Amino acid sequence: MFIDCKSIAKSIDEETMALTKVSKPKLVSLAVNPDEGTISYLKSQQKKAKSLNIEHEIFVLDSVEILSEKLLEFSKDETVHGIFVAHPLPKGADELQIALLIDPEKDVEGRNPVNLGRLMYGEESFAPCTAAAVIEILTRTTDVVGKNVVIIGRSNTVGLPLSVMLLRRDRSATVTVCHTKTQKLEEKTAQADIVIVAVGRAGFLKPEMVRENALVIDVGINVVDDKVVGDVDPEVEKKCLVTPVPGGVGVVTTAILMNRVARIASRGGKV
Repeated sequence: MFIDCKSIAKSIDEETMALTKVSKPKLVSLAVNPDEGTISYLKSQQKKAKSLNIEHEIFVLDSVEILSEKLLEFSKDETVHGIFVAHPLPKGADELQIALLIDPEKDVEGRNPVNLGRLMYGEESFAPCTAAAVIEILTRTTDVVGKNVVIIGRSNTVGLPLSVMLLRRDRSATVTVCHTKTQKLEEKTAQADIVIVAVGRAGFLKPEMVRENALVIDVGINVVDDKVVGDVDPEVEKKCLVTPVPGGVGVVTTAILMNRVARIASRGGKV
């Protein structure tokens, strides 16, 4: 059975529309030598912004040096409310230094160390959007208090921040973070009430790895035979409640990102 993530995204969009009726939000998205997939995503992002009355500009750049200059420029520009940097960055680029150039109050992706640090104090206004989307879905689907949650993946934008967010006292989940060095992964996932998988490998989570009626959040986006698929084997849906791919975590993530830009604009630079 699938979780209706589109309805969740729609409710967030409705809040965004109410905000954009009284403000003029602007989002800028930057990419360095992007591939066709990234360009396609940015165009879909632009279309979504337009539907929500958010001004959106795309900047395709030739070098990390120019990206750095633009980030400093837009961080100071009072007409810009949100800054998005497409990933992955070119090989050799310093992710931390790029993140530090973005004004924390315009960091809609939640990559700046200031915003990641805020998570340790329970402040999630600028939490990484994908992690925030997972929390939104869980909050609207189940009660995570005391539940055993297994996260597969430890990235700075999903696994690590999500573990901190789930441990916040009002959620108080029991969290296990797994990765490539984890031993007996199947034993851990089979005991979990909730499994969150973000590894970037199509069909990675198999039916035998999860128990009956577990809740599974599929964060993966993979392209196989020109089709977008997740990290969860389709057979898992027969025994668990699962987020679909496409139309799952991704649509909620985009809705949260746009909502964040609108809230920044409506509150004079603060979420």
